[in-house]
Amino acid sequence: MAKYQNIINKIREIYEEPTTFIPLHAPTFIGNEKKYLLECIDSSFVSSVGKFVDAFEEKIVEYTGAHKAVVCVNGTNALHLALSLVGVKSGDEVLTQSLTFVATANAISYCNASPIFIDVDKNTMGLSPKCVEEWLAENTIVKNKQCINKNTHKVVRACVPMHTFGHSIPIDELIEICNKYYIEVVEDAAESIGSFYKGKHTGTFGKVGVLSFNGNKTITCGGGGILLFNDEKLASAAKHLTTQAKIPHKWEFNHDEVGYNYRMPNINAAVGVAQLEQLPLYLKSKRDIAFKYQSFFEKTDITFLIEPEHCQSSYWLNAIIFSNKEERDLFLTESNEAGVMTRPIWNLMSELPMYKNCQRDNLTVSCQLANTVVNIPSSVKV
Repeated sequence: MAKYQNIINKIREIYEEPTTFIPLHAPTFIGNEKKYLLECIDSSFVSSVGKFVDAFEEKIVEYTGAHKAVVCVNGTNALHLALSLVGVKSGDEVLTQSLTFVATANAISYCNASPIFIDVDKNTMGLSPKCVEEWLAENTIVKNKQCINKNTHKVVRACVPMHTFGHSIPIDELIEICNKYYIEVVEDAAESIGSFYKGKHTGTFGKVGVLSFNGNKTITCGGGGILLFNDEKLASAAKHLTTQAKIPHKWEFNHDEVGYNYRMPNINAAVGVAQLEQLPLYLKSKRDIAFKYQSFFEKTDITFLIEPEHCQSSYWLNAIIFSNKEERDLFLTESNEAGVMTRPIWNLMSELPMYKNCQRDNLTVSCQLANTVVNIPSSVKV
């Protein structure tokens, strides 16, 4: 019998699937998706103008508590635009974590800026405020209300923490540190719709926040992302840029700056509106599943990642931590061969060829987690 057959059996028990394939995170469509799609098609407004685009933004604002929201084609270009909006430009540097999905680092590169990789905390798997503060104290000075890297003489313009798997970092602590150094915070909350820190939705703490609606997220539009703002003027600038910076007019094509074709189509937003209606049900299901996992793994020598202090997590992807890489790899082999989809956490950004020469701290915790973390099935069960 496989060494980790007991875990495989538990996953199958939770999902009531004794033999068939269990995916890591499949989308769930049980609401008004087809109805709204047909309505969208019948209206002929299937591109970036239509009532569902506006409704999706309004409903996200209502749910998250942000002042304004601007939809985008996907979370990556939303993150790129967010960085541009807070002033990141060519030659700047941006603090972020090495343990993240590649989109975080790529969005920084789209601005012709350079990422600086800082370690994470084990209890959140997200950017460590303590490590950020230590790196800034050792490597930077503040001059003329700018944070200057003493080694490169470049401006450290922004900081991008990521709320890993829906678990919030202590974002208030990070923002307090960054404010002292005149660094803008852009929250990569791509994985954390439905997650709250101290009663406030993730993505609404920083200058700009970003959510993702990719096909594997808690709710999906097929693709899609959204920018969250507390600053209405900045939100207006974002909406302008997502529509190729076109000045509104009945027929003329006037553009006043370089813009982007980043506006979410109405047909995607129609799915998003329907998905958002089901979000409370999805979150309840995901938390119920996470608590079953937690109860099971408490009786083993494998660590299950639980929501951090002050956080109500969406538990987008459930994560377990093995004692070493060999045990992790054995479980990955046994589970996937048994038809239960599992995956390792991402390769560190600092190990990828395009980012291997970037500045970093020691990344001690990141390296440990990169070799020992596995995501296990986390789909909504209804």
